[in-house]
Amino acid sequence: MTAQLRDQLGQYGVWRGAWQTTPDFAVGLEQFGYGALWLGGSPDGDLTVVDDLLDATSSLMIGTSIVNIWKDDAALVAQSFARVEEHYPGRFVLGIGAGHPEATQHYTSPYQALARYVDELLERRVPAERIVLAALGPKVLRLAGDRTVGAIPYLVPAEHTRQARQLLGPDPLLAPEHKVVLDPDPDRARKLGRRRVQNPYLGLVNYTSNLRRLGFTDEDLADGGSDRLIDALVAHGSSEQIASQLHQHLEAGADHVCVQLLTTAEVDPLPGFESLADALGL
Repeated sequence: MTAQLRDQLGQYGVWRGAWQTTPDFAVGLEQFGYGALWLGGSPDGDLTVVDDLLDATSSLMIGTSIVNIWKDDAALVAQSFARVEEHYPGRFVLGIGAGHPEATQHYTSPYQALARYVDELLERRVPAERIVLAALGPKVLRLAGDRTVGAIPYLVPAEHTRQARQLLGPDPLLAPEHKVVLDPDPDRARKLGRRRVQNPYLGLVNYTSNLRRLGFTDEDLADGGSDRLIDALVAHGSSEQIASQLHQHLEAGADHVCVQLLTTAEVDPLPGFESLADALGL
């Protein structure tokens, strides 16, 4: 099933906050050749936003990135998955994760809670080959490889992808997210990228711990992030330059890359995604 899912997702998809997506946006991505739209920002466990996007498209895969296990119970999510699967068979991937201690008052024993949540989803007949985990560190990466179809790491450079693939082995799906800024001016691009990385991610210990494991220092994490850190986490420049950096994830062992285009609020993102699609050969 992993091979089939890889084919359905294709090499590139789009990560975007669930509140930022519309059926027209999904239609545009499908027309440009992206294989999937990943919904960020803890979309509700009733998954009604998923129905709307799948109804508007014919082949685009939709995934959650992620349903937060502290926010919605597994019984509701399993029931919602069954409804989506009945109406749109094979086109939805359920991404789940434990979120962050800074954002969840009752955040305790996240690994055990996530493992129990996966167990309940499986008991309620959500297929393992349709579940992916938000995984950064070795323990959750192993859980993703052992109990689900794979992992969707967030805010990671290609070096993390290389290490994750070595840990997972060849079979599990590996689909990292990567931020991009379409701007040939490096200072301007870094300014936008830094703003999005600093708040909230450099204030969340799950991410900063992972970045330290990858060799980034306290100096790299200070003052909104060093140029070295921002350049590793936010590809910028022309569409062709960005495509080259995104391709590094595939070279490092990723099956699929979730592209998050950063823009200012007044900019329509679809033209940028179209330009990137051309450079990526979609």
